[in-house]
Parts: sequence; C-alpha cells; structure tokens
Amino acid sequence: MKLLKVFSALLLTFMITAVISRAADVSFGLSADQDGLKSFYLSIGEHYKAPATEIMVVRKHNIPDDEMPVVFFISRHGDVDAGLVVKLRSEGKSWFEISAHFGLSPEVYYVSFESDPGPPYGKAWGHYKNKKRKDWKKIHLSDGDVVNFVNIKFMSERYGYSPDEIVKMRGKKQGFVNLNAKVKQHKHEKQRKAKLQANSKKPGKAAPAKNKSKGKDKKKGKGKGSK
Repeated sequence: MKLLKVFSALLLTFMITAVISRAADVSFGLSADQDGLKSFYLSIGEHYKAPATEIMVVRKHNIPDDEMPVVFFISRHGDVDAGLVVKLRSEGKSWFEISAHFGLSPEVYYVSFESDPGPPYGKAWGHYKNKKRKDWKKIHLSDGDVVNFVNIKFMSERYGYSPDEIVKMRGKKQGFVNLNAKVKQHKHEKQRKAKLQANSKKPGKAAPAKNKSKGKDKKKGKGKGSK
C-alpha cells in the first residue's frame, strides 16, 4: 500500500512536470500580447542551449528582460548553473563581480567593432582599444557595459550580422527585446528577398528550336526541280 502511494506520487510529479515543461516551451508563461518577449526568450534559449523551464526559473527572480542574456552568457562561459548566477545577483553583486567570481576575464566581453560605435558602447570599447591585450585583465566594466556587450554579441552571433550592423539597427533608448524583434524581422526580410531574386534568375522552359534545315532543303529542292 505504501509502495503504491509512493508510485502514485512520483507519477503525479512526472505528469505535472511534463505539463509545465510543455507550457513553458510554448509561451514561457507570457500572455498572447507579449510575442516580442516570447521571441526574445526563445532566441536566448536556443542560442545558449537553455531549456524553457530554466528560463522561467530565472524570470521568477525578477531579472530584467535586457539582462536575461547576461545570466546565460555567464552560466555557459563559466560552466555553472544559471541558478548560481542569479543567486549572486540577488545578493547585490554586479555582473562584473559575478564574472570574476566564476573566473571569467574581461576579455570574454570584448566586442570586435570595425569602428568606434559611439555611446553607449564607445567608452567601454575604448578600454580595450587603448590597452594591450595582456592588460585587458585590468579593465573594469559597469553593469550597463556588460549588458550592452553581451546583447550585441548574442544578436550578432545568432543572426549573422556584424556588431556594427546590430548597433546601427538599434534605435535611441531602444531595449534589446525590441531590437531582437527588429533584427529577426530584418533577417527574414533579407532571406525573402534573396529567395525571390534567386527564383527570378532561374531559366524558364526553353521553347523547342525550329528545324531550319528542313526549310532550306525544301527551298533548294524546289529551285532545282522547277523550270
């Protein structure tokens, strides 16, 4: 009897977990009018190989949406559970301090811009450009610098645009949730145009060539036989 109760409890737990996991995969617990946010979370999950349930757990700790990629960036680069990253954040530590705690060097945040990206990236980027690589460990980044660099790297790697292109697509004071939707739409539109262009270049079915030799032969034959 006791064994049966244990088995029933385990089965119920499994069923609840399966339902939660399925629901998380679909919506992350978001309402229907938050499609941009759903897309952002899906992109984070796919890029950093984070299951939907893990993202939902992080959300419950009131991590701002723009900072969600930072949690999983540190988690993956530091090879630690995202929960540990969130725990240190909830204790008041900065993102840079959390990075150092898990042995991550400032080098991990470097973004390879082709030219000075200007504010709000330029000052932090200048720290790297004005120092030799061996001195990058002395660099200190603010929370804003870390959030900006991680999101730029995330979208650049995910959508195949250069960091400079991502910066150009970001409007003034535009959040990264909206930027993600913008970049994603831009990529889809680019792919659609490329597909249409490729289809327009495909050769149509060639019309069968006329046998001109028969006409010539008839003309020649008629000329020889007529008087």
